[in-house]
Amino acid sequence: MAVLHFDKNELGNLEYSLQREMLSTNRAGGYMSTTIVCCNTRKYHGLMVCPKDDRDENNYVLLSSVDETVVQHEQSFNLAIHRFPGVYDPRGHKYITDFTYTPAPAITYRVGGVILKKELLWIHSRTQLLIRYTLLDARSQTQLRLRPFLAFRDRHTVGRANMEADGRSYPIEGGVRNRLYEGFPWLHMQIDAPSEFVAAPDWYYNFEYGEEIARGYPGHEDLLTTGYFELDIAKGQSVIFSCSTEPVDPSTLDQVFEEELSRRSNKIDFLSCLRHSARQFIVRNGDRTEVVAGYPWFGRWGRDTFIALPGITLTQGDDRSCREVLDTMVSQMQGGLFPNMGNAYNSVDAPLWFFWTLQAYEPFAGGPRKLWKKYGSPMKAILEAYRDGANPYVRVDDNALVWAAHPRYAMTWMDAVVDGKPVTGREGYQVEVNALWYNAVRYALELARKSKDTAFVERWEPMPERIRKSFLELFWYEREEFLADYVDEHGQNTFIRPNQIIACSLPYGMLGEGMKRSVIDTVRRHLLTPKGLRTLSPRNPLYEGRCVGDQPTRDRAYHQGTVWPWLLEHYVKACFDMHGKAFLPEARDMLKNFEEDISVSGIASINEIYDGDPPHNPRGAVSQAWSVGAILRIAQMIEAYEIKK
Repeated sequence: MAVLHFDKNELGNLEYSLQREMLSTNRAGGYMSTTIVCCNTRKYHGLMVCPKDDRDENNYVLLSSVDETVVQHEQSFNLAIHRFPGVYDPRGHKYITDFTYTPAPAITYRVGGVILKKELLWIHSRTQLLIRYTLLDARSQTQLRLRPFLAFRDRHTVGRANMEADGRSYPIEGGVRNRLYEGFPWLHMQIDAPSEFVAAPDWYYNFEYGEEIARGYPGHEDLLTTGYFELDIAKGQSVIFSCSTEPVDPSTLDQVFEEELSRRSNKIDFLSCLRHSARQFIVRNGDRTEVVAGYPWFGRWGRDTFIALPGITLTQGDDRSCREVLDTMVSQMQGGLFPNMGNAYNSVDAPLWFFWTLQAYEPFAGGPRKLWKKYGSPMKAILEAYRDGANPYVRVDDNALVWAAHPRYAMTWMDAVVDGKPVTGREGYQVEVNALWYNAVRYALELARKSKDTAFVERWEPMPERIRKSFLELFWYEREEFLADYVDEHGQNTFIRPNQIIACSLPYGMLGEGMKRSVIDTVRRHLLTPKGLRTLSPRNPLYEGRCVGDQPTRDRAYHQGTVWPWLLEHYVKACFDMHGKAFLPEARDMLKNFEEDISVSGIASINEIYDGDPPHNPRGAVSQAWSVGAILRIAQMIEAYEIKK
């Protein structure tokens, strides 16, 4: 398998290094993210980004960066790099000789005879960042100066210099604590070696975030430094800088660092990187276990949670996390619907993906009877809510199919809205929603029969055949032999989109073999790329081949041709169901197409989306839960067929 690799000769090339972003999380909602040369290119970048407390669902950039300066013979060499309008200053990237990602991100600098190694380590389940500096070589007395830059603002915004910020530093053991504004946690910055903190509060102006400007957002920020640490460092010595929302004992930092480092997985090849990435999406906060949809800007999304969950947990035997996430989501269910983003109950398909997730989880639940005993009540509540009308915008009609329409929101996963109007809309009967509806009813009936829940069986037994009959009558596009994307009062929408492949991949499907084959062939011809499925055929006049520009421009392209890796899981599943082991060579090639991605864009992960046009550049969030989950599920399918006789 592909090895995680970075070209040492290219690290000083900003076109190379600024396109590669690293991420570390504490599994409790906080993260560290920046480029591999520690130059922030996004407002979401920072060395400490975290919630204010356990109840907070948002993240805030507290510590933006730390500038390291090596001092010898009264000469100073700043190892940092920042972008300001028209210039990079300082240009410390020219001193970088190596970058490695495993077991923790590490950068090696060379300044004349000085060789300094920096290792960055987030502590799991705590809001604490450790940076270990080791002086590997030096020919004379050396000093290290560390200057933290503080932001203390919402990660979705940028900060500006102001008179309200508290630039004072308050001494604590081994360092200082700072808090720029009331309502934020204190930031405790400490060092495990003798050092002096020189208080010198000052604003630095117009840090420039190129990725934000390219995405049409404000991209300039002012940051406050409250001073800097100075300390002597000898050849062979390591010193540790700790940044934490709680004070720590500096004398324990070395032990904490070594113990935490020893627990890190070996992230060197493709699948080990993806398994590590998958674990970073699981967040435990108080009594909640949730899935972050993507880094660095997404939070918890209900739909994404269920689609991603089997791949990011069960593929590596983590049924505990899967169960905890399911239980958290069930506790938040209202009126048969799950919250999607925040507290918005506007997703018609999230409750139906819940059934699909349970189908994957069943082998870990102790069998169908135990699963029905634990989750039968919410399953029945969902089905009844749809049948009775989950809300004014979702209903099951006399034809037994689910109708969903909203004047302002797109209720399916194709949910981009521009100027208050859904881009794709799809109001009416959607193909994947009704495929999921049929699968949910059939699965619930199977569990109920095995559990002898006769009342449920009697009420629902006639429903699947009614759904199947209506589905085939409404959705099958006879002339071209594929499934309409949706059907409304005007009839079929026959745009070639990937949603129809879900009707071929679910455990319970309504299509005969000939129909499945025709749908798969249509998807292969129009939508299949090396990085996933396009959201619209390039032959459609509405097709957009690149997802770039400001937010309205990107949103117009988001589901109009942009490639989504998560859909590939369903294509591969449908092809394996159709062709069996004969599909193995093609599936292996598809998996291999993603191997290069672990060293590009989001290090050790898979992006949210890719351009529809070659060369299919990565776009969107640099690490997306359902992208990673889908690729791990494909790997699992391949392994299962490889061991079949």
